[in-house]
Amino acid sequence: MSTATDDVREDAPPKPTKQQRRAANIADEASGGIKVLLVKLVGLGIVDALALYAVFVLAMHEQWLVLGLVAVVTVIVNWIYFSRKKLPAKYLTPGVIFLVVFQVFVLGYTAYIAFTNYGTGHNGSKEQAVSSLMASSLERVPDSPTYGVTVVERAGELGLLVTDPEGEALVGTNEEPLHEASGAEFDGDLAVSAEGWTSLKFADVLARTDEVTALAVPYSEDPNDGAIRTPDGSKGYLYTSTLEYDAEAGTMTDLETGTVYSDTGVGAFTAENGDELLPGWQITIGFDNFVRAVTDTRLAGPLVYVTLWTFAFALISVASTFFLGLFLAITFNDMRMRGRKGYRVLMILPYAIPSFLSALVWAGMMNKSFGFINQVLLGGAEVPWLTDPTLAKVSIIIVNLWLGFPYMFLVCTGALQSIPEELQEAATVDGAKPWAIFRLIKLPLLLVSVAPLLIASFAFNFNNFNTIYMLTDGGPRDANAPIPVGFTDILITMVYKVAFTGENRDYGLASAYSIIIFIVVAVISIIAFRRTKSLEELN
Repeated sequence: MSTATDDVREDAPPKPTKQQRRAANIADEASGGIKVLLVKLVGLGIVDALALYAVFVLAMHEQWLVLGLVAVVTVIVNWIYFSRKKLPAKYLTPGVIFLVVFQVFVLGYTAYIAFTNYGTGHNGSKEQAVSSLMASSLERVPDSPTYGVTVVERAGELGLLVTDPEGEALVGTNEEPLHEASGAEFDGDLAVSAEGWTSLKFADVLARTDEVTALAVPYSEDPNDGAIRTPDGSKGYLYTSTLEYDAEAGTMTDLETGTVYSDTGVGAFTAENGDELLPGWQITIGFDNFVRAVTDTRLAGPLVYVTLWTFAFALISVASTFFLGLFLAITFNDMRMRGRKGYRVLMILPYAIPSFLSALVWAGMMNKSFGFINQVLLGGAEVPWLTDPTLAKVSIIIVNLWLGFPYMFLVCTGALQSIPEELQEAATVDGAKPWAIFRLIKLPLLLVSVAPLLIASFAFNFNNFNTIYMLTDGGPRDANAPIPVGFTDILITMVYKVAFTGENRDYGLASAYSIIIFIVVAVISIIAFRRTKSLEELN
């Protein structure tokens, strides 16, 4: 017969085990104590200070979405680290934040840019484009009244403190039209300072003459009212634009020629004959960049041979470095060789030197006119190692072999030493020859460990920017290509040149190429990893 006491005992939770009590004690120790608390306060104080600064900066630029994300993340971080029960989260939070900031955000932002026309002439908003166009066509108004001017600065941004003919103090910047200056102080009839602004001294104005003379402060919210400019930092004059903007109609009219430029949805004011006024503004264009990357006849040629060379470079680099590294690992793993440790140290020296520095050294050695190889080893020959399209590719593969074989040597040495000697001894007793032992036993077991590293090496060489850029800069240049691309460029260096070199920098197209590269490498890696699963059966 059960009693009430028995029912209570049956419903009571089980007592914690010794390991559970020990884990709880560790968690309490990690969460408590005056020293731990002080470290928390200092660390979170730094984090909160940086977050507060970021909030102020984002608020000034009206980036409300990012501001909200920063605020929410800061609150969550404080809650996690002041809690006594969130021990796993305390270790995971820094890694997750860095993963989101440096991986997820970068990939997401790149994908966003790929769907826009962001690039030279289209790198701002429509309002910024209108302001820039109006400012670039300013002409001084005849008989313009003279405005007293004091050059001021706020948060690194220059502005003009203007005293109009009626004696009113106004302040503005290139982006901010003139408005009433609060707390203005006068020296006679000239406003010399304003609340929230720092007045520049005459010597500072002289040192920044180019910036000061480039200032064009809009007179009002209407861009057609003109802007105030100063030639000397002390007197200002009214300038009006030769362009007239009609916000309701969305047109820009050239007052000198009468040409009307309209917003046709291409991110720039466009005339009927197709002429555009630049700068334009950034818009979303969908998959146009991806379509243009593979269908534009001017881009298709360079894209094809650059892609083929990229695959060839990555495959040849992986194969050559692996087989050379494996050969050396087998050689120096032989117990009969004397001085093996010294030889191994020499083998990894190229790996110890930064790759970009080694590439620069090789570039000097391969110079056609005064390089060490031509002048010393070849007796004054003029072999165009880096200027001939074919030889340049051979040179890159040789240099990359020099840079990559030590890594494969170390990996293969470790993998070979992990293979039990009993397998080789048993095969020898059964009459197997050395080559059969290596091919049928050692190599398959070696690939179990090395195959994932070979895939990673392929992905690395597929995007091996350093070697190409430092050795040849992608040259020699293809003069027939519409983009700045050379015969040794791989996809990643071509993307760099599309985005950051030349007169027209097309960030949208470069981002589209980057996404394509990411998809190609991801697909190849997934397929390769699935193929390597068959090797796991060897274990």
